[in-house]
Amino acid sequence: MNSKTILLVEDNPDDEELTLRSLRKANVASDIQITRDGSEAVNYLYCEGDYAGRDPAQVPSLVVLDLKLPKMDGFDVLKRMREDERTRLIPVVVLSSSSEEEDILRSYESGANSYVRKPVDFAAFAEAVNNLSCYWLVHNEEPPRP
Repeated sequence: MNSKTILLVEDNPDDEELTLRSLRKANVASDIQITRDGSEAVNYLYCEGDYAGRDPAQVPSLVVLDLKLPKMDGFDVLKRMREDERTRLIPVVVLSSSSEEEDILRSYESGANSYVRKPVDFAAFAEAVNNLSCYWLVHNEEPPRP
């Protein structure tokens, strides 16, 4: 359990802090890596750029992905992940403030495993993060790594 890594891709500092607080409140004992735009997330996942020295065997157990990101949006990150053998099976939870049907549908069509709308209320947000982390990190069986 302690060796599982969550990659949080979030450009809004307030939402980042709320997510981190919610994960701490849920007692998630995972390593949480944060990237603040789509391009940085891709660099992290594929050990490129600033992450060139990162161990490629250390694959996140879960990616929590915002959609509206600078440099490369969440849809492009998701598309890239699903096209690559190394990352196509990593569970991706889209955590977005958008309730647009088009965004929800496009997320699933692009390979998202789950779509969670960011609640405005902290208690509801904390509960949503607790539920998703409990499911994906505790109950879900990860696919075997190549």
